Amino acid sequence: MKKHILEKGFLNLCTAKAMTELYEANFKHVSKYVHATSRGHEAIQIALGMQLLPQDYAFPYYRDDAMLLSFGLTPYDLMLQLLAKKEDPFSGGRTYYSHPSLNDADKPKIPHQSSATGMQAIPATGVAMGMKYIEQQGLQNPHVVHADNEKALNPITVCSLGDASVTEGEIAEAFQMAALKQMPILYLVQDNGWDISANAAETRAQDAYEYSKGFKGLDAITIDGANFIESYQALEKVLETIRTERRPFLVHAKVPLLNHHTSGVRMEWYRDDLEEAKTRDPYPVIKQQLLDNGFTQKDIERIEAEAKEKVQADYDKALLAEDPKPEDLFTNDFVPTPITEEKGERSPKGADKVVMVDCALFAVEELMRKHKECLLYGQDVGGRLGGVFREAATLAQKFGDDRVFNTAIQEAFIVGSTVGMSAVGLKPIVEVQFADYIWPGLNQLFTEVSRSCYLSNGKWPVSMILRVPIGAYGSGGPYHSSSVESVITNIRGIKIAYPSNGADLKGLMKAAYYDPNPVVILEHKGLYWSKVPGTQGATSVEPSEDYVLPFGKAWLLQEIWKQDDVETLTIVTYGMGVHWAMNASKELGLKDQIEVIDLRTLYPLDEDTVMKSVKKTGKCLVVTEEPSNNSFAKALAGKIQEECFRYLDAPVMTIGSENIPAIPLNSILEETMIPSTEKVKVQIEKLLSY
Repeated sequence: MKKHILEKGFLNLCTAKAMTELYEANFKHVSKYVHATSRGHEAIQIALGMQLLPQDYAFPYYRDDAMLLSFGLTPYDLMLQLLAKKEDPFSGGRTYYSHPSLNDADKPKIPHQSSATGMQAIPATGVAMGMKYIEQQGLQNPHVVHADNEKALNPITVCSLGDASVTEGEIAEAFQMAALKQMPILYLVQDNGWDISANAAETRAQDAYEYSKGFKGLDAITIDGANFIESYQALEKVLETIRTERRPFLVHAKVPLLNHHTSGVRMEWYRDDLEEAKTRDPYPVIKQQLLDNGFTQKDIERIEAEAKEKVQADYDKALLAEDPKPEDLFTNDFVPTPITEEKGERSPKGADKVVMVDCALFAVEELMRKHKECLLYGQDVGGRLGGVFREAATLAQKFGDDRVFNTAIQEAFIVGSTVGMSAVGLKPIVEVQFADYIWPGLNQLFTEVSRSCYLSNGKWPVSMILRVPIGAYGSGGPYHSSSVESVITNIRGIKIAYPSNGADLKGLMKAAYYDPNPVVILEHKGLYWSKVPGTQGATSVEPSEDYVLPFGKAWLLQEIWKQDDVETLTIVTYGMGVHWAMNASKELGLKDQIEVIDLRTLYPLDEDTVMKSVKKTGKCLVVTEEPSNNSFAKALAGKIQEECFRYLDAPVMTIGSENIPAIPLNSILEETMIPSTEKVKVQIEKLLSY
């Protein structure tokens, strides 16, 4: 091995080891915030990190501080995060030690990832999928600048994992898609035999190397990850294979864990293998390798002293660094959107009226025609079917199977892969087939998608659109009829639309595309074709191609003038509720007494329009299709009551579905459960006569 590689590897290892020792010596101070270190894992981490290039993407896990050093980060950089300082280069003091996010021109790119073990595998695989798409389409990654011929090598993705995390189901989804689509990704599995206090014998039927054999197309090797030279040379071959052959690989590295699981879970509490683990320490191994390659004991001592001096100096400096200020809490939850005003023609003269599902289809087609970065994937959206609601019909035929394609039945992958796709400059539009199927994707939506911008301090917003057909329609039964907005609105860091008509859906779809943040669009199946009686208003003249409708702007679609001697009412609603409200006010002959507000978006929420109306009318009914207990509607009603209390002539009321666990299949039972025009009429009369 070349001497400069060995020397650099040893310096990084000495630095990582010195950091661990310093943290232990200053345990009471540095353990204000939980941390883990790489002690025992250093050799494999450094061997990998030294070979990655600025165009590569890496997803280190929480024990990978030695890998970060080998990327060119300093102990000071890492210690700013250790101590949660304002200038922490990863998160501005928002997240744990060794939870990096980096977008430096001269280093591998590191999108945000959570602490949830194994969850990074899907976003990482999404990056590899995006790399492959970029190559197929002849696009450029806006985050990468190729400086010279060496750095023009094909980029790869690296996902680092602990062996215990490989038991997670989402790992299987990532491996499956990487193997199926032959993506350029390396899964580095560091196996120290422990999962906090549970060991491998208790928790794993096989190790990661053995497990990988079940995925055809995913090659794997197992190595001694405590041996620097063996690790470096093995990885050199693997990385060359991935760069040239563009296919996935798994490296299973056996390593000892020579420090605590984390600063809060001490190894002496439960470990019975500490003496054996010390015999596999990578530190004496690499020292002997230096001696075998012509270094002297004096050379080794010089490097050790240099590392310790640097670590101590950086620690002393980090202690004096500034803490975040209270106002720093409120930055980078979202990136500003360029779409702030309604623009374009909503109802062009001479244009045909189209059903709601076609308004969305035409919007996606226009976006895909204009932007090669736009692609669509999910279950059954490919050329054979074009979506179970025909919401993607003809798109695969027009744009090709690389841009519109089916995925496996993997909601977690569908949602979480958008993190990686966005990180390479793409704009994925993805679908879950029914709102009832969104639950497996919520882990990724909450843990990875929604928090990426905030926890990376604005470096890695996730620009994606998640389409979710929602609501009860045509006796869909308990697994195709649910409303889930109360769960979704409790995930901070995403925007949520719930349109009631085709023009709004098209305008919001366009706004969502140009928004650099994650957007969920809830699309009521019963409005797609306006086949439900009383929903003809969901059809629209198709807006022009340049029509955009900003988020956070409600529609006062039935406005009244306040009369002192007449009881008046505001109905606040969205989706199907808009049609129940409009029909009810019409059938009661009370259109001049009832204002109807279509929220259009549930986040951001147009509170100004709502509160202004309620203060004018003095009464308010919130209409939802969800069971109303503990719902978004109840929370909104509470907010209205709190802000408008002195203007109210009656309590703010809500109407929703019956509080039953699921919507039954039988049409009579379904009708009994969900709201309707008739039920809304009863509530209107009750509230007006209060």
